[in-house]
Amino acid sequence: MNSNQHIRSAFDRDLDRVQAKMLKMGGLVEAAILDAAKSFETNDIDLANDVRARDKAIDALEAEINEDVTRIIALQAPAASDLRTLLSILKVSANLERIGDYAKNMAKRTNVLLQMPMIENSPAALRNLSREVQLMLKDALDAYVRRDTDMAHDVISRDTDVDELYNSLFREFLTYMMEDPRNITACMHLHFIAKNIERMGDHVTSIAEQVVFLVTGEMPAEPRDKADQTSTNVNLSKG
Repeated sequence: MNSNQHIRSAFDRDLDRVQAKMLKMGGLVEAAILDAAKSFETNDIDLANDVRARDKAIDALEAEINEDVTRIIALQAPAASDLRTLLSILKVSANLERIGDYAKNMAKRTNVLLQMPMIENSPAALRNLSREVQLMLKDALDAYVRRDTDMAHDVISRDTDVDELYNSLFREFLTYMMEDPRNITACMHLHFIAKNIERMGDHVTSIAEQVVFLVTGEMPAEPRDKADQTSTNVNLSKG
């Protein structure tokens, strides 16, 4: 093996290690999404606290990835395609960290909502929304590993479904608040959770966009529509 081959082999090993950390981080975030929703649905305070505690591991992995990528760039001066891979890893890990934060915020609300009247069907609805985002994240990470732009574009398109589910929940919460003012506080907390999940979908979409960038060198050409209409379609009157 000549010196160039040796350098390339060392770079590939470093790249594999940092990508493995990113995928490990993704697995932790997927679990956080599902467990945060489950803790709310089952009134499991211990599980909610566990989700919050596990967020530290997600944050630690992002810090490690940032350090690893910085070191690789500084020491190995990677070529353009390799640099694109490293930059995409930074972007993906940053989005994963934000999704983990949203899952932690969901878990924080579990204890608060236990002290309030339950809003009918809300646990199941939030679980379904969380599950949709978790499946999107799984597919986005699979697309990254496979360098599959078709799968990435499919994930991007599915964010519209998440937005529509969120809009539907928002309207339901408004209805409950208008029917009985005693529901207002609980519904505000529930809306906060639903909005966090919707934002998770945005970050998953950003991960899928990084797959397209990684493979093609360009971000997706068409800006994606946002179907969150809650700022424009709110009518608080009953008539």
